[in-house]
Amino acid sequence: MRPLILDTRNRLYLYRYWEYENNLSQLIKKRVDQGVVDLNMQLLKQSIRRHFPEDHHPAVDWQKVAAVTAVLKKFCIITGGPGTGKTFTIAKILVLLLEQASEAGLEIRLAAPTGKAASRLQESIKKAIGSLDCSDEIKQAIPAEVYTIHRLLRPIPDSPYFRYNFENPIPADIVVVDEASMVDLAMMSKLVEAVPLSARLVLIGDKDQLASVEAGSVLGDICDRNHLHGFSDGFRSTFWELTHENLNFGSQTCAPKPGLQECIVVLQKSRRFAADSGIGALGQSVNCGDTEKTIALLKNANDPSVVWYEIGSATDFYYRLAKEINDGYSEYLKIKDPPLALAHFNRFKILCALKIGSFGVDAINKLAEKVLFQHNLIQLDPKSDPVWYRGRPILITNNDYNLGLFNGDIGITMPDPSAGNNDLFVFFPGNAGETRRFAPYRLPEHETVYAMTVHKSQGSEFDKVVLVLPDRDYPVLTRELVYTGLTRTRKKISIWATRSILACAISRPIIRTSGLREALWG
Repeated sequence: MRPLILDTRNRLYLYRYWEYENNLSQLIKKRVDQGVVDLNMQLLKQSIRRHFPEDHHPAVDWQKVAAVTAVLKKFCIITGGPGTGKTFTIAKILVLLLEQASEAGLEIRLAAPTGKAASRLQESIKKAIGSLDCSDEIKQAIPAEVYTIHRLLRPIPDSPYFRYNFENPIPADIVVVDEASMVDLAMMSKLVEAVPLSARLVLIGDKDQLASVEAGSVLGDICDRNHLHGFSDGFRSTFWELTHENLNFGSQTCAPKPGLQECIVVLQKSRRFAADSGIGALGQSVNCGDTEKTIALLKNANDPSVVWYEIGSATDFYYRLAKEINDGYSEYLKIKDPPLALAHFNRFKILCALKIGSFGVDAINKLAEKVLFQHNLIQLDPKSDPVWYRGRPILITNNDYNLGLFNGDIGITMPDPSAGNNDLFVFFPGNAGETRRFAPYRLPEHETVYAMTVHKSQGSEFDKVVLVLPDRDYPVLTRELVYTGLTRTRKKISIWATRSILACAISRPIIRTSGLREALWG
């Protein structure tokens, strides 16, 4: 074995990463080529009709297409922007498959790359189950637990290996992975290896979001980002047989033969943002790299959901941001009930491209503490180290499986109202709607989180987001970063950047040297 590999396109790999990429592409091809047998097509027709009732609308119901694809294929990717119903579609897919299995039952595993993402998927599935038109037995068969990918694969202590692998696969019939855009090449390779070839593998995510921090742009490469592929005649015929609906539409020409292209479904209708909403249009223009349209949308004074503050001097920036901090965070600091305080805190967030520098997370967190202290909303004791105070927001940065706290979890420091004293605890939301409290000294690695990086915000949503870009160019400023930051909001986005930096970021897509896309699509 040689430590370095030079491929025919002059890409130089460490052997391990060449092997990850090669194994992943081969396993995906095997799954694509595998057929599904023993489907009860008549029962499937009835199930589809019940869970996706006809609305006589001429537009394609992409959630229905995604569900049918996941049933017909052993490998399926469902991608789409925020609010397109990706997690709700998961619930319906599981019902369709469970109804096919009847009394035999299915071993289902749900997973996500981070604890925060796992918690959100668990919450979304639980919410979706209540609206499903199926028996109680089917609802109870949908798993309540969502694993992080690490925990699903069962890591071997003090090694880079996992107990579940190609030779010892996960005991599952269906594996669903949410937020797949966050999964790096090494982890995706190990995950796909560990899923038995007999099982269905469904990946969910937004292919246009930021890629993983580690090596690879895996979901984008698998989806052949920026190219829209069609379905084969055979798939269209089967879809017609099941739904009596045509898949003859738009720019998606018919694919010459079955393949990976018909394992990928792009959800296109946002339930969160109307077609004419400023945030939805802004996300599309950024995604297309259209700087002029993006600037025009930001300048539209008639749409209060989209605001642009063109950064001038640092003094003016801090003065204006101080007001945003006071307006955004003062309310939760006046609340004594932990669940209510958490709900109010998570309505607003400052997102940064960088962690360091005048426009980075560290500086803005310090500014927030200074501003809130000056308004007598928090009490800082300069002699305390570390500084703990009522209202301090905490972001967990390292998983602790024993405590059930995971990277990305956000909590708030405050007294327990039922304790009758001022002892401080950190309260985190639980999976069943409850709050969990921990003494500060028990927490795994953590940091203050009035502001956080866009990377850390993936998988989260807030009512209002302030997206801060630095005053000079950095390689990290990309189209995907701006898109990911602005799509974290539900109601209002405020972008703070100079015109030149914003234009530079929108015009720069992430380009990662990879042979995966070529191996799958070349």
